[in-house]
Amino acid sequence: MIKTLLIIPHIEVHNANALSSPFTIGFPAMTAWLGATHALQRKLNSDGFEDLKFNAIGVVSHEADLQVHKGIGDYVNSIVGTSNPVDKDGKRPAFIEEARIHLDVSLVIEYSGLHKREEDRCLERVVHHLKSRMKMAGGDIFKLGKAYFQKLEEDDEADIAKIRRKLMPGYAIVERRDLMKESMERGLDAMDALLEYVTIEHSCEKDDEDKVLWTSKRKTAGWIVPIATGFQGISALGKAKNQRDADKPHRFAESLVTLGEFKMVYKIESLDEILWNYSFDEENALYLCEQHNN
Repeated sequence: MIKTLLIIPHIEVHNANALSSPFTIGFPAMTAWLGATHALQRKLNSDGFEDLKFNAIGVVSHEADLQVHKGIGDYVNSIVGTSNPVDKDGKRPAFIEEARIHLDVSLVIEYSGLHKREEDRCLERVVHHLKSRMKMAGGDIFKLGKAYFQKLEEDDEADIAKIRRKLMPGYAIVERRDLMKESMERGLDAMDALLEYVTIEHSCEKDDEDKVLWTSKRKTAGWIVPIATGFQGISALGKAKNQRDADKPHRFAESLVTLGEFKMVYKIESLDEILWNYSFDEENALYLCEQHNN
């Protein structure tokens, strides 16, 4: 099977939202990346590419600079906040601290509904929208590499290797819900299951010369992190005062957090390992970003 891909390399995003959920800070939530891609698709649909559809995306991180500070002797990091303009009395107004992160990411977008003759104009509009109007994960886009289209034969190792080379060095974010399931099947609740894999355990022992040796490790190998992947509805569909869209039903929801892994791109054997899709579970009121291989 042949996949058609739009690859946008090295998008530099300044001041992206680092509060990926109410209790995690770091790389933006997957909802932010799929949301930005969907917004780009809608702009392109309005440009005359009515049949164009972005079916799935992969996110590769090349650099992430979380805006925090840890002074000498400090135990925890502090958020580096922005300085708001003074008010009419010359005082600093009250503000809510917002965690920010500077990013360099590449997007791998699987698409359909675009004719070959439309590709050049489509690329031109992609660059136009990203550079002039759009935000990504709440941050400003400073610059981006040259976007291009790529066809991929799924069983062709040469095609996959070509994409890997162009995305290196970088880490693709993949879902590790399997680790959560394994722990919860042993009786742990969701929070304990998550903490089991992100906690660093320190231990010490003495060698033959009575010298104390310290070791630190996690439960499993890999760069395992908590990631926000969607929302759980906590109210019935209905109307709310001052809701954004008066024509759409409203529902209160809370973030869903699971485990993910930053995986070096050269370890990716199939593109499906890094591609994320929207999913809706109406029965359980779940609005998800998930991967088919999980």
